[in-house]
Amino acid sequence: MALRAGLRLIRGSSVLSRRAAASDPHESASRLLVAGNAACGRGGGNTFIFTPACFITSEAFLSRLTKGKPAESDSGFDGLPAYVPPDSAEQLSLLLRDPDQPDNSKVLKVAIIGAPNAGKSTLSNQLLGKKVFAVSKKVHTTRSRALAVLTEEDTQIILLDTPGLTTPSKVKRHQLEKSLLVDPWNTVKEADLLVVMVDVADRWMCGQLDFEVIKCLAQNPLIPAVLVLNKVDLLKTKDRLLDITADLTCGIVNGRKLRVRPVIKRPWAEKRPEKESELSVEEGDAELDSVLSKEQLKTLKSQRGWAHFKDVFMLSAVDREDVGTLKSYFMGAAQPGPWQYHSDVLTDQSPEAVCTNMIREKLLEYLPQEVPYSLTQTIELWQTAENGDLDISVKLYAKKDSHMKMVIGTAGQMVARIAREAGEDLSQVFLREVRLKLSVKLRK
Repeated sequence: MALRAGLRLIRGSSVLSRRAAASDPHESASRLLVAGNAACGRGGGNTFIFTPACFITSEAFLSRLTKGKPAESDSGFDGLPAYVPPDSAEQLSLLLRDPDQPDNSKVLKVAIIGAPNAGKSTLSNQLLGKKVFAVSKKVHTTRSRALAVLTEEDTQIILLDTPGLTTPSKVKRHQLEKSLLVDPWNTVKEADLLVVMVDVADRWMCGQLDFEVIKCLAQNPLIPAVLVLNKVDLLKTKDRLLDITADLTCGIVNGRKLRVRPVIKRPWAEKRPEKESELSVEEGDAELDSVLSKEQLKTLKSQRGWAHFKDVFMLSAVDREDVGTLKSYFMGAAQPGPWQYHSDVLTDQSPEAVCTNMIREKLLEYLPQEVPYSLTQTIELWQTAENGDLDISVKLYAKKDSHMKMVIGTAGQMVARIAREAGEDLSQVFLREVRLKLSVKLRK
């Protein structure tokens, strides 16, 4: 089967070509890269063509996808719950409400794991079509496990958003919560599918999987896992994606061994004969025991990737069209089973937790180095006015006087900006006017 979507390598320079998402699953299926039967497509011209939303997948999934119901030309996120209730009691009541089970209901639990700042929460927000998880460019924005619920027609996808996998030494060094050590590992055990996210724009991290990620995968070998290469829009040299894929999968996808040779001639290889890209296939199979011995851990430390990924996606988590491809994959992978939540549930976070997380996002965004990590929050007022507007007052506690001055900013401009932008985000989540007031105090 020729390579019709994803990466098409042709000798020459690099050009980015974006194609609109197919409105029919039959058309979508014809544009998938199948590991095991794929050969790099070649054509005329001196271009390198890259379609951001693409993935390597199995014949079995292609068959399921082509038999599915045709998608809307613009599937959007219609039918999703409009907001998170701003009242804690109402949110709790919604979480405890019996699911409104449809006939032939299907469900899938997806745990999104990866190194800090790989884009896990960004992906969850894009899948939901609403920002309910905090995101920032700094690491450890997500501090504890939370879930989101994506319900469409007869299918419910439960997204388990986790903190980035880290080590005890880093938790101690940055004075982080111990939940950062425990939550990701516990969440994985609940999942039907693992999504491992990698930031390909980070040249120091994209060449190999984080060791904590490899260890997590090795301890849960029976849970299917897919690799998501994120931020491909920021990668200047798109042919690098083949090398990254080969490294992070150990050259094996869906049990088949891949051999990839770069087609684009490297500057330092001018005297070598030029070779075209090839993709050859051999059967491969391996199983890891869930209990890791010292010898196994030693072996894992020498690994750059994981040889048991079922599929590989290449996308930008901020792009709705790209993420739509992954969303369709989840819908197709869902299995018959009872829903766990009412279709109106969007997240299991309390409204207060949503609020503090949005404030934390802005603190991380605008304050330097360790300052935002040392701040704590206390909600002092949470009141709904007669017209439905929400008044919130939060006090921020700083450890040092210098930190407090940075949070306040010149003439109070910094704290005012944080309050304004966090309030705007909360208005979108609660679907009402939110008046957020922030004050800063030195913690003695």
